[in-house]
Amino acid sequence: MCTRVMWPDANGSVIVGRNMDFHQDLHTNLWKLPRGIKRDDRVTGKLEWTAKYGSVIAGVYDLLSTDGMNERGLGGHILWLAESEYGTPDDSKPQLAMSVWLQYYLDNFETVGEAVAWTEKNRPQIVPMADPTGHSKPALHLAIEDAGGDSAIFEYIDGEVRIHHSRDYLVMTNSPTYDQQLELVTKYEGLGGEDPLPGTCLASDRFARALYYVGVQPEPTSQLQAMAAMLSIIRNCAQPFRNPEPGKPDASQTLWQVVLDLTNMRYLFESTTRPNTVWVDLENLDFAEGSGEAKLDLIGTLALEGGIAGEVHKHFKKHHKFHIVSIEQAKLIGEVVAKATTEIKSVTEPFEEQEQKLQELIQNELASFVAAE
Repeated sequence: MCTRVMWPDANGSVIVGRNMDFHQDLHTNLWKLPRGIKRDDRVTGKLEWTAKYGSVIAGVYDLLSTDGMNERGLGGHILWLAESEYGTPDDSKPQLAMSVWLQYYLDNFETVGEAVAWTEKNRPQIVPMADPTGHSKPALHLAIEDAGGDSAIFEYIDGEVRIHHSRDYLVMTNSPTYDQQLELVTKYEGLGGEDPLPGTCLASDRFARALYYVGVQPEPTSQLQAMAAMLSIIRNCAQPFRNPEPGKPDASQTLWQVVLDLTNMRYLFESTTRPNTVWVDLENLDFAEGSGEAKLDLIGTLALEGGIAGEVHKHFKKHHKFHIVSIEQAKLIGEVVAKATTEIKSVTEPFEEQEQKLQELIQNELASFVAAE
């Protein structure tokens, strides 16, 4: 699922774009997470930390962090990679559940260099989790970048982490693995070869288009122009609404896209199913320890009529907790939801009502775990 593009020299700014492609609505809201939050690995609890940096993140069902940036200008993005193999869980190694993988990096690191150094030293094991919606088995890789224009991609192949670290690694999509993507793209005109630029929704084609277009951008004269240019690139890589390909949740429509200005600290969100574009300037948010977590409701508020738009920091509302689901909790929620899905679909109801019931069920299950912790 998805495309990530970095433009490291946009007239002094580092601009990043990302599409989220998936076969079902992920009920994404934005969250402000302050410094000082205590977290653990969501596997065994052996790895614990306190967030050094506050962040703004895009969630999935308010259960995990899938995209975001911290107050120091480190951005991160979880994307699909079918070839991922994480190995047999081994609690003698540092572990991170998929749900907290991105958040660990946003909480702890200011630069890509710091994150890479920690990963090389500790070789953490990512523990796959059940999809709490009961529909798929996530297989993911992670891209990060910083305000200095550095970039890294972490993939798990044959049970071991592969780190691709270079300021030249501007684009990440999905299959195949990153080393193969770098080889495939060289056959296209403008990227080293003679073949015409491809136009399909294949991950390798989106990779080529994104890399080509970010490389031919004229120098922007303003932040507005730079962010608009990045939106044009990731829209070119978006996938249209259609029936998803069987067994390929990543071969699905684009649900939303974000643009990050890591230099001027702006995070923009645009939905493909709800028309308004919103952004938040991180300087307007209070990330101080004890300031509390806050949620920007994009499901109930960002509607077809009367929705919010523009700079929205005032619309973030204090919330008890962004609860990152554990491995065991994801499994239990998935079992409940899978059973309920069968029961709900046996009743003749509009699809929207079925989705609403499932969302309420997930939130109720999650609330029970929050109350118990």
